Amino acid sequence: MATPTVAAPKGGVRVGVQKFGTFLSGMIMPNIGAFIAWGLITALFIPAGFLPNETLGAMVGPMITYLLPLLIGYTGGKMIHGVRGGVVGAVATMGVIVGTDIPMFIGAMIMGPLTAWVMKKLDKVWEGRIKPGFEMLIDNFSAGILAGIMAIVGLKAVGPLVIAFSDGAGKVVAFLVDHGLLPLTSIFIEPAKVLFLNNAINHGILTPLGTEQALANGKSMLFLLEANPGPGLGLLLAYSIFGRGLAKASAPGAAVIQFFGGIHEIFFPYILMKPAMILATIGGGMTGIFMLVLTNAGLVAPAAPGSIFAVFAMASKDSYFGLALSVVAAAAVSFLIGSFILKISPIPADSDGLGDATAKMEALKGKKSSVAFALAGDGTSGPIGTVVFACDAGMGSSAMGASVLRNMIKKAGFPDVKVTNSAISNLTDTYDVVVTHQDLAARATPVTASAVHVAVDNFMNSPRYEEIVELVRSRNSADGQATEPAVEEVEEVAAAGGGTILARESVILSGTATTRDAAIEEAGALLMARGAVDAVYVKAMHEREASVSTYMGNFLAIPHGTNEAKGNITSSAVSIIHYPNGIDWNGKPVKFVVGIAGVNNEHLAILSSIARVFTNKAQVARLEAATTVEEILDIFGKVNA
Repeated sequence: MATPTVAAPKGGVRVGVQKFGTFLSGMIMPNIGAFIAWGLITALFIPAGFLPNETLGAMVGPMITYLLPLLIGYTGGKMIHGVRGGVVGAVATMGVIVGTDIPMFIGAMIMGPLTAWVMKKLDKVWEGRIKPGFEMLIDNFSAGILAGIMAIVGLKAVGPLVIAFSDGAGKVVAFLVDHGLLPLTSIFIEPAKVLFLNNAINHGILTPLGTEQALANGKSMLFLLEANPGPGLGLLLAYSIFGRGLAKASAPGAAVIQFFGGIHEIFFPYILMKPAMILATIGGGMTGIFMLVLTNAGLVAPAAPGSIFAVFAMASKDSYFGLALSVVAAAAVSFLIGSFILKISPIPADSDGLGDATAKMEALKGKKSSVAFALAGDGTSGPIGTVVFACDAGMGSSAMGASVLRNMIKKAGFPDVKVTNSAISNLTDTYDVVVTHQDLAARATPVTASAVHVAVDNFMNSPRYEEIVELVRSRNSADGQATEPAVEEVEEVAAAGGGTILARESVILSGTATTRDAAIEEAGALLMARGAVDAVYVKAMHEREASVSTYMGNFLAIPHGTNEAKGNITSSAVSIIHYPNGIDWNGKPVKFVVGIAGVNNEHLAILSSIARVFTNKAQVARLEAATTVEEILDIFGKVNA
C-alpha cells in the first residue's frame, strides 16, 4: 500500500474551527485527571452518592469552583507564555471565579491565554532594554501588576459575559431536552468527529455545560453526546461481518481499540472510505442520546478517553442501566444501518480504499495518526520521506548520526528523503522512521507510535544503518533500485557561519586527562575559555553522560550538555582534544573527544564534517598522525581563528 504523504490542512473555516478546538482541548485534556478525581469524589461522597460523607463531600464545591478553573487558566497561560504565562493566567482567572455561582471553565479558557498573550507582548516591549540587576524587579512587578489588572477585567467584564453565554446555552439545551430534540445533535456531532472538529464542540461547550449541570443535578448526559462508544462499535462490527479485504480483516482489532481503549479516531477511516457510513453513526448517536433522555441517565464528569470503562467509571449512582441501554442501542442501530449499506453497496475485496482513507484522515487531522498502524498493520508501509535521529538534547549525538545516515541514503540514490535530528522532548508523531540510542528508545516510542523505530548502540557506525537504507530502497522504488542517481552532498563548515565555531585555541594535540570525566572537564574548559558556555553547562555535560553515553564509535566521543542546559550556551563552539594513548569511555576506547555547544543549529556543519572524517578510516589515520593544529583544522575544513 502506497500511503500518500500527509500534508497539513490549509485555510478554510473547518481548519480554523479545528485549530480552535485543538487549542481548547490543550487546556482541558491535561487536566482530565483532575476532572475525574472531582467526579469520583462527587459520585462517592455527596448525599446522593454511593458512600455519603459530609466531611469528604465538602471537597466537591471548592474543587469545582476554584481548583479546576485555576488549573485550566494556568494551563492555557502556560501554552502561550510558559510558566510565567501560566502564573498570570491563573491570577486573572480568579477574577472570573469570584462572584459567580457556576463553574467558570469558559472564563478560565478566556482569561488564561488572553492574559499570557498580553504578558508576552509586554515582555517583548522591554526585552533587552532593562539595565543589569533590575531584571527580576521588572519581571516580578510587571507580572503582578498585569495579573491584578486582568483579574479586575475578568471580574467586571468577562465574568458577566460568560455567565450570559452559559445561561443562553443552558436554555438552548433545556429547550432541546424539553422538546425531545436533543438526539438531533448527532446530525452535527458525528460528522464533526470525523472532521476532527469534535474538540471545539466537546471541550469548548459540552464539558463546561455538562460540569455545570453535574454540579446542580449530580449528573449530566451532555458528557456522553460525543463520547458514547456505541456508534463506532456498531460501525466496526458491520465491517467485521459484511466488509471485505483489508477493511474486514482490520475491523475487529479496531473495534477493540475503539470500545475498550476509547480511541474513537480509529473508526474515522472506515467512514471516509465509504462516506455513506456516516449515516450509521448518526443513527446510532441519535438512538444513544434518546435512551439517555428516556432513562434520565448521565455522568458525573467527562469520560476521557471515550472508553466503556471510563463511561461506567464516571456514571452516577442511578444511571448504570440507562448508560448500558444507551451504548447497546447505539451500537445495534449503527450496526444495522452500516450492515445494510455494506450489503447494498459492497466494497471490492481488492480495494485499497482503507489505506487511502487513512491518509485522508491524517490530512484532515494535520499529522500522522498514532492508531493508523492498527488499520493497515504498519503505519509506514508507504514511501519513507522523513527520518529523525533523537537524543536527549538534539545537539550532538543525533546530529552526528543524522549526518552519517543522510550521506548513506543519498549515496544509495534517494536524495529526497529528509534526515533530521531532534531532542526527544520535541518529537511529534510526524516521522516515518525514528532512530534513537537503545537507552532512549522507551522514551521516543510512545510519542511517535506510527513510525518505524530503530534503536542503535552508537550513532557513528551502527550496522543498523544498512537496514534503514534497505528499508528506504524497498519502500521508495518499485523495483528495489534507486530512482535518482547517487548524489553525495558536500557541506562546508563555512555554510553554518562556522568560522568561529572551531578555533585554533580550541584544539589540543595531546590531552592530559586519563579518565572519561576528566576528559569531559577538559573539553568543557575549552568551551568556557571561548566564552561559549558557563560552569552549569559543563556540569550538564556530566549529567548527559551519566544518562546516555556520547561514545560514537571509531575512537570518538562527543560530550555535550542536556536539553535543559541549552539556556547556558552563549554562542556555538566546538573543542577537539586528541588523546594518543586512549581513554576508557565506559569500556570503549576513545582517542578523540569533541566538546559541543550549539545555538540554533549553527554547529551542525562542523559536526557533519566530523562525521564524514570519522566514517573514513584513512581520515582517522591522518588525524592520529597529525602533529600540528593546522593539520587537524585542514582535515575538518578551513576554519578561521
